[in-house]
Amino acid sequence: MPRLSRRSVLTLAAAGAGAGLIAPRARAQGETETHGISSFGDLKYPADFRHFDYVNPNAPKGGAFVHTASSWGYNQNPTTFNTMNTLVLRGDAPPALDGIFARLMVGAGDEPDSMYGLAAEKVRISADGLTYRFTLRDIATFHDGAKITAEDVAWSVMTLKEKGHPLLRVVLRDVAGAEAEDARTVAIRFAPGRSRSLPLTTAGLPILSKAWYAGRDFEASTMDVPLGSSAYKVGRFEAGRFIEYERVKDWWGAGLPVSVGQDNFDIVRLEFFRDRDVAFEGFKSRTYAFREEFTSRTWATQYDFPAARDGRVVRREVSDETPSGAQGWFINTRREKFAHPKLREALGLAFDFEWTNKNVMFDSYKRTHSFFQNSPMMATGKPEGEELALLEAFRGKVADEVFGEPYAPPVSNGSGQDRNLLRQATQLLREAGFTLRDNRLLDAQGRPMTVEFLDFEPSLERHTQPFVANLRRLGIEAGIRRVDSAQYQSRLKDYDFDLTIRRYSLSMTPGESMRTFFGSASGRQPGSQNLAGIADPVIDALIDKALAANTRAELVTVCRALDRVLRAGRYWVPNWYKASHWLAYWDQFGFPETKPKYARGVPGTWWFDPARAARIERT
Repeated sequence: MPRLSRRSVLTLAAAGAGAGLIAPRARAQGETETHGISSFGDLKYPADFRHFDYVNPNAPKGGAFVHTASSWGYNQNPTTFNTMNTLVLRGDAPPALDGIFARLMVGAGDEPDSMYGLAAEKVRISADGLTYRFTLRDIATFHDGAKITAEDVAWSVMTLKEKGHPLLRVVLRDVAGAEAEDARTVAIRFAPGRSRSLPLTTAGLPILSKAWYAGRDFEASTMDVPLGSSAYKVGRFEAGRFIEYERVKDWWGAGLPVSVGQDNFDIVRLEFFRDRDVAFEGFKSRTYAFREEFTSRTWATQYDFPAARDGRVVRREVSDETPSGAQGWFINTRREKFAHPKLREALGLAFDFEWTNKNVMFDSYKRTHSFFQNSPMMATGKPEGEELALLEAFRGKVADEVFGEPYAPPVSNGSGQDRNLLRQATQLLREAGFTLRDNRLLDAQGRPMTVEFLDFEPSLERHTQPFVANLRRLGIEAGIRRVDSAQYQSRLKDYDFDLTIRRYSLSMTPGESMRTFFGSASGRQPGSQNLAGIADPVIDALIDKALAANTRAELVTVCRALDRVLRAGRYWVPNWYKASHWLAYWDQFGFPETKPKYARGVPGTWWFDPARAARIERT
């Protein structure tokens, strides 16, 4: 079933015509044939590997895994759903729905970015790297028994490029075409100058049935369940309450090396709650059996109920070796009032992280500084060597501070209203053209400065309220606007907000997703992940250089330079992070001793343990 992780899920969109059959071609001179692909050609697993190292190949099948969503992508909503079309912008789909579709290749959880064949048994890569010919497995079928053909794959790629979610349109822009050369061979062509990661992104696209979508509006919001092809299919569901994904007992891919020891539950069920406190009560009553905890207060103080005290509920903290990502209040710079960087910096000075961490979060977190936090891509110190040389090309186009220490939010005195930082904020506001009159901050036209924090549930209000109070001390009319989850999603899609809190995480080998987070084109697309509206040609140029990097060392250098420029832009008020996952579950599961290095491994590598479950029932 969908193997949820904290990594951001990309979506793809389509520019293009249908994909018809063309005459078969002989293997072109200089083609390289391989069982797997990665950004820099480094593969851990050989062609004859039997399973990934982090799975139990003898894991039993059966039972159910019932949980609430920890991650989601595309148009998915963790609190409700009203459509079964997750590959477009319209509507709110249930998390993990994209997991019912097979891919050409899937990633290994213990490598930064390697992918190995699922529906494709091998790939031939042209000498110039602009054409990838995937050979499909003859056993690969949709859930109705129809074979997955090269024409299905080609149609999927081009349809997603043209009509899919806006995030997909951004990342697939350099897909030049996709054609079925014969029933089992699909050629995907890329434009010259394509990014390093685009072939991996394309190999990981959902494979759709061209026949199923014939006569249907691909972009419609609909409760029709699409035809899938993965280890799971949609089972029972009730819109807004729950959805079950049922394991396909005779699934064609179960014996493949990339699948052995995984997809072990007969049912993976998602429960939906509109409120975190209500959701926690549901966990205590065993309405669902697994949750990842994101609230420090709950983790520190509320796991004292009987089942947790007697061991029926287990708590584990597991390491997170992926980049911790960027969480913060993103400032919508599309709005004129947030145009000045000094105004945005002043907003950040009003947030007292030290007080919040101690009094609200039980000192559980560290302050986020970087868009690449907890990774080698995070900028530190002054730029030197190749990084400095790279930045010199943009001198005069970026802030001078880019050539010094990277910007980091200041450390407060922990009082909750650090007078020194508030004085600094006041000075910045003056420099940005604001004046204070009768305790109200006014812009150059005499308009009061207002700031609204948009959210859909109350769990972070304890963090936001002290921030709001400090903004009011600066003369800013600040407040919190809470709306229902559907309206929240709609307002984000249309960028109808001042500030909102969000967490984004990049992979160990950041690729096309950087365009969706930071690229100018993405910021102009409705529903993008560029919430701040970043539109800077220097940032676009650095993203292009990062995507074209030929070595990991070159990638790290460019990303560090990019991090400096992003941090100099003051596009957000950074929050906090921790390099671990808090997991809580009813003690009815088994799992391998070693988790995948770059993922939680749950539910993908876990299994149901009837003996443990029976002990819970007897207690």
